Amino acid sequence: MRRLAPVLREDGVELDLISLIRTILAACKDISFRVGQADLAGVLGSTLDENIQGETQKKLDVLSNQLLKDMLLESGFVRAIASEEEDFVVEGEHGGRFLVAFDPLDGSSNIDVNSLTGTIFSILPVPEEKMAGEPITEQDFLQPGVNQVAAGYVMYGPSTILALTTGKGVRFFTLDKTHGSFLLTQESIQIPEETQEFAINSSNQHKWEIPMQRYIRDILDGKGGIRGKNFNMRWIACMVGDVHRILCRGGIFTYPAHTDEPTKPNKLRLLYEANPMGLLVEQAGGLISTGSENILEMQPTELHQRVPVILGSKQEVKICLDYHDYKF
Repeated sequence: MRRLAPVLREDGVELDLISLIRTILAACKDISFRVGQADLAGVLGSTLDENIQGETQKKLDVLSNQLLKDMLLESGFVRAIASEEEDFVVEGEHGGRFLVAFDPLDGSSNIDVNSLTGTIFSILPVPEEKMAGEPITEQDFLQPGVNQVAAGYVMYGPSTILALTTGKGVRFFTLDKTHGSFLLTQESIQIPEETQEFAINSSNQHKWEIPMQRYIRDILDGKGGIRGKNFNMRWIACMVGDVHRILCRGGIFTYPAHTDEPTKPNKLRLLYEANPMGLLVEQAGGLISTGSENILEMQPTELHQRVPVILGSKQEVKICLDYHDYKF
């Protein structure tokens, strides 16, 4: 096993980016500790506040957001941050060359039942025209996912695991709690092209559009149906957990649009969830789509934009997209 920084230097990643990633990991180590303390530290349960999404905030949501926000803005490497828990962009050091968008604690509904949670992050370059020190605005974060210079997540489970890409494949690092370092434990992660596992919240089936209903119905018909094989369903209610399983052994994850609320059909955030996960999945040989376009090629239109998501094993995603008449 090798430590995080030397591995990245061997891959030619610039030192400022390495230092920024280390800052994110320092915050995540603190979050991991707080998650592990749970009721012992009085951090379970909800606050009385709502975030910009209209969702009731958990105490650990607020704590995780503040830890990441403070450490990133004080690092000297970050020009501004955008968070799922912040209404607006927050500026940091004028000399910073990176923008960071993050979901501080994915899977908040799992906190009080001691199930999986995680932190998702996306690192973008500061636009060239803003390098001279002009104020950063929301518009500067509205870059396609292909512009990301790094992305990843830290999963808080039986072990604390970092999945990271800097555009040169995907690696896993595991937090060694005996001395507090993330050590490289797997490299060159590749998602199997075919699968017999799927992840979707089936309780919402009556809300899905017809193509997704048909796709899932044919999967559930099993070996005797049109697909000719049996599938297993997995659903963790934490995107980090579901994507990690796919990176480890393949599968398809989808959170489709809902038809019951035409003005708010989608759940997952483009900047904080879909783009960073999309970069990880594509770097590991998988695919990600809304059902009609590649998510990483989308031009974002607002800071808290939501999109439908289909991602995972290449051949299975292609089959799902066939139901949506998506043309490659």
